[in-house]
Amino acid sequence: MKKREAKADSRSWKNRMAEASGAPKDVVLGAPILTVTGQMELNLMNYRGILEYTDTLIRIQTRIGQIKICGCMLQIESYTNDEMKVTGTINTIEYQKQ
Repeated sequence: MKKREAKADSRSWKNRMAEASGAPKDVVLGAPILTVTGQMELNLMNYRGILEYTDTLIRIQTRIGQIKICGCMLQIESYTNDEMKVTGTINTIEYQKQ
């Protein structure tokens, strides 16, 4: 079995286990939680690190891949080890799986 197929099977298995147990997927899978308020604010939980940070692009590493936030006047207003708040004009949010 190829590496990519093995990862897909593993995620599928974890997803089924989370659903069967009734446990929240963010806890079982380590999935990021994004809360977007309009076009001006984004709160992100369950991230691993900041890969790139400019006023037009913020790239963030999560357990399941990367999140790319594009816009203008972007800034990380606050952050802790597992939560951050991004403000500015958010134009796009892209997910890139590992």
